[in-house]
Amino acid sequence: MLHGSMTALITPFRDGLVDEKAFSALVERQIAEGANVLVPCGTTGESATLSHDEHRRVVALCVEIAAGRVPVIAGAGSNSTTEAIDLMRHAKEIGADAVLSVAPYYNKPNQEGLFQHFKALNDAVQIPIVVYNIPGRSVVDIRPETMARIAALPNVIGVKDSTGDPSRAAWHRELIGPDFLNIAGDDNLALAFAAYGAVGCISVVSNVAPKACAQMQAALRANDWDTARAINLKLAPLARALFAEPNPAPAKYALSVLGLCRAEVRLPMVEVGAATRTAVEAALAHAGLT
Repeated sequence: MLHGSMTALITPFRDGLVDEKAFSALVERQIAEGANVLVPCGTTGESATLSHDEHRRVVALCVEIAAGRVPVIAGAGSNSTTEAIDLMRHAKEIGADAVLSVAPYYNKPNQEGLFQHFKALNDAVQIPIVVYNIPGRSVVDIRPETMARIAALPNVIGVKDSTGDPSRAAWHRELIGPDFLNIAGDDNLALAFAAYGAVGCISVVSNVAPKACAQMQAALRANDWDTARAINLKLAPLARALFAEPNPAPAKYALSVLGLCRAEVRLPMVEVGAATRTAVEAALAHAGLT
C-alpha cells in the first residue's frame, strides 16, 4: 500500500491563515500527477507552528479530498507522548491510513526512552505507525538496535529515514526483516536508499514536481535504473535549491512561481532571499517546469 512517491505536503498560508483553497488544489494536483501517497502535517507542512485545531483540520481536509484515491499518512508526532497519542487518535477517527510520528525532539530521550515512547503510541491507538528518524531536527538518533525493538511492536510498519545514511536500510533489513518499510526521507538520497531496498521516498521535491518524482519511483520499482537516473539528473538541481534555506520556504517559493500558492511561511521561518530565489527559478527551468 505504501510505496513510491510520497509527498510531504506543504501547508499554504494566506495572510497568516491556512489557505484551504490552495491546499485543496495542491492535493488534487498531486493525485492527478501520480503521487502514490500524501503526507500532511509533517516537517514540510510546518506542523511545529500549526495550532492543534489547524493540524487536525489540514489532516482531515487531506483525507476528505483524497477520498481513498491514494493513502494518507497523517503527521502525528510530538515531543510530548500524550500529545502524539491525541493526534494519532484524531488521524484514526477521520480515516487516515497511517501516521508518521517523529522521534521526540528537544527532550533528548535515551534509547530506552525512545522505545517506551513508541510503545506507548503503539499501545494507545490501533493505526499503522511510520517512525520518523531525523537526528538533524530531533537531536536524537534511533539506533538500528532500538529500531528493531520498535519494529517488533505490532502497529509499527516502517521508518522514514532522514539520517543521511542509506546503509541504514540494509542494517534495518538485517535486524528486522524484509517486511519492514524503509522509506527515504531526503530527496537527494532517494536513489541511494532505493539501492539499499527502500520502497519509496517521502519527498519535498514532489510538492513541486509530482509527476517526475512519481515517474522516477515507478522506474525504480520496475528496476529501470537508467530511466530513474535520468529523471534524478533532471531533478537534482531542484533538490539542492529546495534545501538552500530551511524547508519549506524554498518549496513554497517554487510553488508561488508556478502560481499554486503564496510563498508565505510562519515565524520563525522567513521567506527565502534573492540567491535562493534565483537558484529555485533556474532549477525549475532545468526540470522543465517553467
